[in-house]
Amino acid sequence: MINRRKLLGAGLSLPFSSLVFSKNISKNAHIVIIGAGWGGLSFARTLRYLDKNCRITIIEKEKKFISCPMSNWVIGQIKSMDEITFSYKNLAKYEISFLNDKVKFIDSSKKRIHLKDKILAYDKLVLSTGIEMDYNQIIGLNEAYDSNKVLSAWKAGEETSALSNNIKNIEDGNNIIISIPLSPYRCPPGPYERASLIADYIKSKNLKCKVIVLDANQKIVSKGGLFKKAWNDYYKDIIEYHPDKKVIEINAREKKIYTDFDEYNYDIANVIPAQRAPKLLKISGLISENKKWASINPFDFSSTENGDIYIIGDSTDRSSVGSVPKSGYIAYSMGKATAFSVYFSLLEKNAPSPSMINTCYSLVSKQEGISVSAIYEYNKEKNKIVSIKNASGLSPNRSHIIAYNAWDWAQAIWSDMLL
Repeated sequence: MINRRKLLGAGLSLPFSSLVFSKNISKNAHIVIIGAGWGGLSFARTLRYLDKNCRITIIEKEKKFISCPMSNWVIGQIKSMDEITFSYKNLAKYEISFLNDKVKFIDSSKKRIHLKDKILAYDKLVLSTGIEMDYNQIIGLNEAYDSNKVLSAWKAGEETSALSNNIKNIEDGNNIIISIPLSPYRCPPGPYERASLIADYIKSKNLKCKVIVLDANQKIVSKGGLFKKAWNDYYKDIIEYHPDKKVIEINAREKKIYTDFDEYNYDIANVIPAQRAPKLLKISGLISENKKWASINPFDFSSTENGDIYIIGDSTDRSSVGSVPKSGYIAYSMGKATAFSVYFSLLEKNAPSPSMINTCYSLVSKQEGISVSAIYEYNKEKNKIVSIKNASGLSPNRSHIIAYNAWDWAQAIWSDMLL
């Protein structure tokens, strides 16, 4: 029996007559997912819900799931790392195989994945590989990261914990610099939320510290008015926001950061570098030479380079898929939509037109949050995923309810993916 609530929760609004189920669907098909994040896990669980018979294998280089959404709450001293960390062990009860390994190369012509010590065959491949940091655009950044004197904490994990400890042990009079790269980057409002929560912690400890935000963009790229109002109301003497300030160099030994015309001293540096799709996609022939992101067909999320490979989440190119943000919930929605595409492909039928949902919560203090939501659909004329008119919304004000809903929202998605 089909659970209507689960389907609608997947971000897909489909008439039941368009769903075709078969007890013997492609029993020998092997579907492999690279990346067990929000997109990969959402895809795997949704495909298993649709198809009880195909083989599903997830390859993930990390041993545990650590959520990027909500990781700012750890840095802001609201939650612990344990509260955003989960085991992959429950995947086994859904007959989803989990392989903790690193992919070296994808041979799409032979449908083979080259791992550290083995080769894995697939029929359909889904890539949910996230982002890769580009440290080379800022002079001195590679050396600063290698010596652990500067952190990005833009992939949840050890750096999240390290930056959280730095903030916890902040001293009176310290300067914290947060630098933001040019858009597009993962989680557009994330750096501004981080600045807010660090400032909130400073305020709670009655410290005379500064959070200096150096933004390469000309303005706050997401929820700008709401962030600015909160900063003006709560952190006027703590947060210094500088738009159009692209960081070009860092001297970790002298603790100085340079933009085109200015230099800044820091005690704690959180430099978020420019981002791109992982090199794995490029060396496997899935990204053209002059591109940073992977082009996909927006109707079914298959790679424009290979129809049996699907790419979802942050590594996709907005110029091909449409103007959707690089967010956790988009990856989650895209995973579910792609599961339908793969399922119908196995049936040798046309997939239904995709739809997706994005909801993004940001805290501006420990107690208050702001949010934005949008619903997306495939537009045949534009051949793009577009937002539905009058189906998007920005919270009019910050509120306690939004902060409460944010944690509830995250727990619901973690449960859907991992429990």
